[in-house]
Amino acid sequence: MPRPLSTAEVSDFRERLCDAAARLFAERGRDGFTLRELASELGVSAMTPYRYFRDKDEILAAVRARAFNKFAEALERGFDTPGGPAARANAAGEAYIRFALEDTASYKLMFDLSQPDDAYPELAEAASRARGTLTRHIHPLVEAGLLQGDPDLIGHIFWAMLHGAVMLQLAGKLDPECDFRKLLDGAFRALIDGLAAKPR
Repeated sequence: MPRPLSTAEVSDFRERLCDAAARLFAERGRDGFTLRELASELGVSAMTPYRYFRDKDEILAAVRARAFNKFAEALERGFDTPGGPAARANAAGEAYIRFALEDTASYKLMFDLSQPDDAYPELAEAASRARGTLTRHIHPLVEAGLLQGDPDLIGHIFWAMLHGAVMLQLAGKLDPECDFRKLLDGAFRALIDGLAAKPR
């Protein structure tokens, strides 16, 4: 019979298991490996993962929750940069781009897949936190009179543009002659000009 594990041991092994699972999900996709193969990656028995998770979908939910939280932390650090609303919004946007391009596997796991929120509360909480970071930096811009309109809607407009551009870049679908940063700069300028508060 397996010995009882301490809270620290459970937490440590769950992290190791999620690290290995994240690699396998990134390399092989959702259905590209079995829990037996995951256990082999970790050098444990085939039944060990079941001591920590019900099934592979629950592991996927934990991996995605970690990714959403890492993403949210990156944007929150950007938003907390000293400066005015525009500087902080720009820092949050730069944090978004860095995360997507430098941790592509996590970014794709977050947005390429979906799971029912009611089945995975930890995932739902992490995804909600991440969504909040996508609109949080717009509120000060509206309050300062730099943009006009519903800040949450504006935040989603910026997110839709940014996510679309990032996914095209990651998929290699942009024209080779198209400079990704120039594309983003032009799109941001067009949106800001269109949403800028007009003098009365």
